Amino acid sequence: MSTPADRYRPAWHYSARRHWINDPNGLIYADGEYHLFYQTNPFGDQWGHMSWGHAVSRDLLHWRELPLAIAEDERVSIYSGSVVIDHANSSGFGREGQAPWVAIYTGCLRRPEGGQAQELAWSLDRGLSWTQYAGNPVLDIGLKDFRDPKVFWHAATARWVMVVVRPDDHRVCFYASPDLRQWQHLSDFGPAGEVGGIWECPDLIEFPGEGGAPSRWVLKVDTFAGHPGGTGAQIFIGQFDGQRFVPDQAPGDTGRWVDHGSDFYAALSWAGLPAGRAPLWIAWMNNHGYAKHTPSAPWRGAMSLPRELGLLDTPAGTRLAQRPWPGLAALRGAPLSVALQAGEGEHEIDLQGLDGRSLELRWELEPGFAGPCALLLRRGGGEHTVVGVDPGLGQVFIDRAASGHEVDAQRWAGRRAATWAPGAAPLCLRIFIDHCSVEVFSADGLVALTELIFPADASRGLALQVSGSGSLRGRLTVWPLALGAGAP
Repeated sequence: MSTPADRYRPAWHYSARRHWINDPNGLIYADGEYHLFYQTNPFGDQWGHMSWGHAVSRDLLHWRELPLAIAEDERVSIYSGSVVIDHANSSGFGREGQAPWVAIYTGCLRRPEGGQAQELAWSLDRGLSWTQYAGNPVLDIGLKDFRDPKVFWHAATARWVMVVVRPDDHRVCFYASPDLRQWQHLSDFGPAGEVGGIWECPDLIEFPGEGGAPSRWVLKVDTFAGHPGGTGAQIFIGQFDGQRFVPDQAPGDTGRWVDHGSDFYAALSWAGLPAGRAPLWIAWMNNHGYAKHTPSAPWRGAMSLPRELGLLDTPAGTRLAQRPWPGLAALRGAPLSVALQAGEGEHEIDLQGLDGRSLELRWELEPGFAGPCALLLRRGGGEHTVVGVDPGLGQVFIDRAASGHEVDAQRWAGRRAATWAPGAAPLCLRIFIDHCSVEVFSADGLVALTELIFPADASRGLALQVSGSGSLRGRLTVWPLALGAGAP
């Protein structure tokens, strides 16, 4: 009989063998490998003893967990940050022509007055072992909360740029350095958008322009409150000249939610991708409102699907599009294709032996049907998770009220919804189920919703639910997804 730890562990999302994990950190691509560092407690399945874990993959699907990377010590806990490869050895940490990997992270200081400051460590063996800089901290402005540095090389100004937050002030701060050790304040952004909770985990991503057009930039910041699911991420799209970020929106306008589900937080983009590759990020697939209660001990926490990013021009302006990692297609088995034509009611869909715990679904709807309709996922024993469309409201939605184990009575239930970009005919939803998670994409990636679920192992069925008069027409394609031997 399977234990919760077995039946809830995702097959093709990253989770550690044991212990607590949260924010992805230090994402770096080097020599054909994707490195994922992350926040972890090496001693238990609750938050605490913050250190950096480490995993590596060649395809973002088959992950190899490596030994603990940067551990807490008596002086400091190791909070979130980033990693760069210092090819020019501007930091001076390199040896014998070898470019150092430099981690820039927040040290939570164990001193009487407390505080958070930015610190450095370096590695000469591709992140397997790290030496903390004796001159730490390199950026300390005397604040209790000042964290989560994302650092990158800004070619136009030939210097390192740091994006870091002052959480309580709802402020993103920009700094510059010639050598990663000495930092000069450049400018601040914020408050703006959602300010109901503290800000943290910033990222700043460049989207090069085409045909000589200037680059566009996306500034992402997460918030502890104000998101429909509690915690979540918002973005601002604008320009960055190496000195300051200027959003397209007028000051005071709201940001835009990255994901309208409850469980997509602290997304971070990979550094070091080859020129011409689309930006790529991954997030902690959880929610600070209930993360410590998820029923998966002795492991707790997983990462989202990796997502490729793009900017799309729409009638409402430029928007961020997120598309699931194309490499997932390598996990597909033989597809099941079902023509849909149904009236009001629930209609069982025969999966013909496919495992309903690990699927990719492509649901295409012909235009003209006005009533709400939904797929009931992981169905069985009175359990199901609802993923649906409401044409009247112009919404894609997900509802896990009946999905199984309710982690948190206050925050768990409730419909999470996002408005899609109308005009696409037929409307298409891409849905990914991986044991304890459901991720939904629509409108060419303009809509994304991510939710954790904890159903019984036997709940593996699928049904179509149609409300209102008339007949729904469309097509459903279902692929089983399974890891093979793959790349280590």
